[in-house]
This record gives sequence, structure tokens and C-alpha cells, in this order.
Amino acid sequence: QVQVVESGGGSVQPGGSLTLSCAASGTFDAIYAMGWYRQAPGKQREWVAMTTTGGNTNYADSVKGRFTISRDNARNTVALQMNSLKPEDTAVYYCNAVAGRLSTAPSTYWGQGTQVTVSS
Repeated sequence: QVQVVESGGGSVQPGGSLTLSCAASGTFDAIYAMGWYRQAPGKQREWVAMTTTGGNTNYADSVKGRFTISRDNARNTVALQMNSLKPEDTAVYYCNAVAGRLSTAPSTYWGQGTQVTVSS
């Protein structure tokens, strides 16, 4: 099993910054990718950013240029630096990890989420 735990959420004014952190632990041979999703009230969960073990990163258009995802492969952690935050960034942010044993197909594991509120 793999456990994923997020931290770093909170409240910030528009234009401010926050950094979210996520750590994966448990029994696995490899983490192939880690990423962030978010879900605003009354909306479906949407993808925000992801990074692979090889260092490839991708971002949703809505956050490109404002958010930066970074990963520490040795520590099995990923961070999301969020700058120039907007009220529409308000959501519960979820981290996920695609991980598993080398002998089996990987699975996706989710954290419980951390609230980010952008409001004046």
C-alpha cells in the first residue's frame, strides 16, 4: 500500500503565494509520476500539474506560468509552488502518486486533500 499526505494549504489574498507539499510512503518499488488535482465547490475534480520520474512536467492552461511543480525523487515528495493566486484557484487540492511494484502494473494513490482559499 501507498500513503499520500498533503500539507501547506491555507488562506491567502489574491496575488499571494502558497506552497503545497506532498509525500508518498509505503510499499512500492517505484513512483512513476506525481501530480496535483483540485476540486472547487460544485465542480468536478480537475488536473492541475504533474511530473514524472524523468523530470517531465506539464501544467493545465489555467495555471501555466503561475504554478510550478517540483519533485524530490529521493524523498518521494512533490511540491506545488503557487504564485499570483486568483479567487478561482480556491479549491481542495489533491496530490496523487502513480506507484507500484516492478512486478505488477502501477496504481494511482490519492491524498485526502488540503484546502486553498484565495479571498480578499
